[in-house]
Amino acid sequence: MKQTTIKVAAAQLSPIFLNKERTVEKACQAIMEAGQKGAKLIVFPEAFISGYPDWVWLIPNSKGAELNDLYVKLVQNSVSVPDDSTKKLCKAAREAGINVVMGFHEKNSETSNSSLYNSLLFIDDQGTILGKHRKLIPTGGERLIWARGDGSTMASYPTSVGRISGLICWENLMPLARNAIFEFGTQILAAPTWDKSSNWMQSMQHIAREGGLFVISTCMVLKVDDIPEELGFKQLYPEGREWINVGNSAVIAPNGKIVAGPLEAEESILYADLDLDDITKAKRMFDVAGHYSRPDVFHFELKNSKKSSSSAKN
Repeated sequence: MKQTTIKVAAAQLSPIFLNKERTVEKACQAIMEAGQKGAKLIVFPEAFISGYPDWVWLIPNSKGAELNDLYVKLVQNSVSVPDDSTKKLCKAAREAGINVVMGFHEKNSETSNSSLYNSLLFIDDQGTILGKHRKLIPTGGERLIWARGDGSTMASYPTSVGRISGLICWENLMPLARNAIFEFGTQILAAPTWDKSSNWMQSMQHIAREGGLFVISTCMVLKVDDIPEELGFKQLYPEGREWINVGNSAVIAPNGKIVAGPLEAEESILYADLDLDDITKAKRMFDVAGHYSRPDVFHFELKNSKKSSSSAKN
């Protein structure tokens, strides 16, 4: 009988803030550790390379000089696909024999190299880049940092652990984006986020049940002490505050039950064993892209998407 149980990992880790080289090194160490512990998939947080730009919620847009300096540092510590950073990640994935989903700031290297996307990178256990996904729309103050993805990166990828897809933070709340993921036949949804709230966890449980799939919600943990002293916005946090984000990463089963986590106020790698047969069991009664889809009533169209995976050179 075919083995259907796999171990997965959610990397609830802190980046080396605005330091791409050291953050990539830390990521590679985590990839190797997860592989050694038998995990076949590891999902990193939103914008892990090289840190979530929390200053967008603290500094008004009228402070142009300060925002400009921070943006320059962010662009300098962002990733192009491919580049030396992706090569290191691919090497680690290949050596560890593990699939990787990595959240990162992506430079628009196809044109100006000066605009950024909030992106996910998909690497298989052979160290091959499967593709990337650019977040469709940033939320609130994030729009001062990230451009909008055009939907062409909406896809799912067949891997050794099943078919995986990714949506970033609040684009998981977009019903039509989710429907695209469901129609791809996704079995594991990577949901990197900055949202640590109980409302977010309720949404993750609903999405897992709605799609009849596993959800790996991975959130960055970050302390005020993780922000370098030379970055002035660090002083805008209330005195005595320890945590900027406590994480609350979790893994949710297709029946909506939390099977690992939430992991709060701790930097660690969260592990869970998943039985892919649970997907089929969940869809016996409700299959949103199958017997419940009603194509005679509804028509769904996804513009610009390549819809299937295509390998890229490392």
